[in-house]
Amino acid sequence: MRPSPPPAARTAGWLGLGVPGYAHPLVAPVEWAELARPGAPVHWAVLRVPVTGGAGARPDPYCLAAAARLRASGVPLLGHLDLRRGVRSGPELLTDAARFLDWYGVSGFYLDRAPAGAVTLPAATAAVTALRGLGARHGHPALHLVLGHDTHPDPGYAAIAEQLVTFRGRWADYRWSQAPEWTADHPASRFCHLVHGVPRGHLEEALRLARWQGAGTVYVTDATGRPRGGRGPGGRGPAESPRGCGTDPFETLPGYWDDIVSRTGPAISE
Repeated sequence: MRPSPPPAARTAGWLGLGVPGYAHPLVAPVEWAELARPGAPVHWAVLRVPVTGGAGARPDPYCLAAAARLRASGVPLLGHLDLRRGVRSGPELLTDAARFLDWYGVSGFYLDRAPAGAVTLPAATAAVTALRGLGARHGHPALHLVLGHDTHPDPGYAAIAEQLVTFRGRWADYRWSQAPEWTADHPASRFCHLVHGVPRGHLEEALRLARWQGAGTVYVTDATGRPRGGRGPGGRGPAESPRGCGTDPFETLPGYWDDIVSRTGPAISE
């Protein structure tokens, strides 16, 4: 299957959107249609087939159709893989990854609940290396990997993936957050911030803060909800249960989607 286009060219030099996982296309057709909207500044979108993530046990016809539309529109699609903070078994991870590559033609993976500490870096490196090898064997030699730490990890993680999610959480925490000094050694295209509960009146402030902190990919929404997996403020804290449905503020379109589209993309700079 022809894979979706690589995100690399889309994430260079301008603030764009990383969509961490809309609800299933059957129940969120408008959301998935908007991703293929001409001119939408989408760096990548994440596909979760069951609500808990992964590729599922068999091809899903609704997800197949959504993936085909995104590929035709040139929007990179990432398969959702849960690293479970580094405790997920390698064979299980690779089986899920192979299904995403073969069934949905993804151009990379969003590695959710990625570990962040120095002690878990070797295991994460091994998982990333195995995924890249799998991609090469399946005809996808240039996988785009996004590590969903949800907080700033040990700097060593920047060497093993194309992008790091260094914030995922509430606007109340994001507006007072700061980026550590080591992030300044890397271009903005290496970092992603995901923020929920942003009031319409603070949208421009949130986008300006993302630029100031050196994030090249963002997703902001006015939706609110308990972070999936029982995550604490700012995306910190343990998350033992799988991410579920009904508590994730990133599963639906923001109420100000048109404003986000008009305020991001290659034509917008600061």
